[in-house]
Amino acid sequence: MSNINLPLKKVTTEISGTVFSLPYYVAREKGYFTDLGLEIEFVKRNYGDQPANIRLIDNHHEVSSFGGVSPFEQGQSSLYRACEWGQVRRTYDSSRGGQVIAKRAAVASQAIIVRPDSPYNIPQDLANVPVGVNFHHGSHYIAIQTLEGFLPPEEIKVLHIDGHAKNKQFNRFVALRDGLVDAVAVMEPWITVAEKLGYKIIAEAHYVGLEIASPDLDVDSFEAINKAIRQAVKDLQADPIPYTKYLIDDVSEEIVKLEPWDFRRNRLRYVDPSPYSEADFQRTYNWMVKWGLIQPNATFQQIVDNRVLVSN
Repeated sequence: MSNINLPLKKVTTEISGTVFSLPYYVAREKGYFTDLGLEIEFVKRNYGDQPANIRLIDNHHEVSSFGGVSPFEQGQSSLYRACEWGQVRRTYDSSRGGQVIAKRAAVASQAIIVRPDSPYNIPQDLANVPVGVNFHHGSHYIAIQTLEGFLPPEEIKVLHIDGHAKNKQFNRFVALRDGLVDAVAVMEPWITVAEKLGYKIIAEAHYVGLEIASPDLDVDSFEAINKAIRQAVKDLQADPIPYTKYLIDDVSEEIVKLEPWDFRRNRLRYVDPSPYSEADFQRTYNWMVKWGLIQPNATFQQIVDNRVLVSN
């Protein structure tokens, strides 16, 4: 029964990537949050309206794990979802006391792409070729993890593509299109953009993501959110294509006009939120330490405070 006659409990959540937050969009559209007495406010990061002004940075120590001014760190949101590796690092860096509280619903993918006329066709072709990424985000980590199956560490090169456009994926795609780099890693909807424009996919992999929350987000509120998210996941599992409209909104028609049928259903994977296990954390943390992406002095208890309840 709807709680619309009662005051709604307001929770703010940062939207870092539409594909990560698609269940939230669906739950809002379908009224699942309102039915549970929730008002979920979406907070989007403001990268500004200026042209991309692209810069290339080769040292990840020069880039914040939060990617600049963070609404979460500024106290403008209580909940934030992104890739597993990045969330572990951001939790480690958080001055607000943010912690990992669950695996997110989105099982996203990143693809390393090259231009249609590129001489590169397989991962080994990218030996010593800088791959454009967003340091401390999924593109950064997935590029390394994908390529290390084919190349020795010294031949894997990643390069941060910085800029002030609203969409970091846009920055990377433009840098590739305009020849500033010869390969980049992108997620949806930019993988679909690349395919529609004839770009080549060199490698692609799916990966888990995590929700981080501020200390004030209580278990009961998060469980109410996840009840709505689980309903939305069922809708997406039945057919995600009707909801690609939210992904299409991320891409200017000046790049390409996307249609719902351009998307591959099996690339849009969503599952129920679940706890983040110590084994999962340790595996990821050890890999990050190996690559110098985090300090070797964190513990599972410091990073993780599971607040997701698993329904029977």
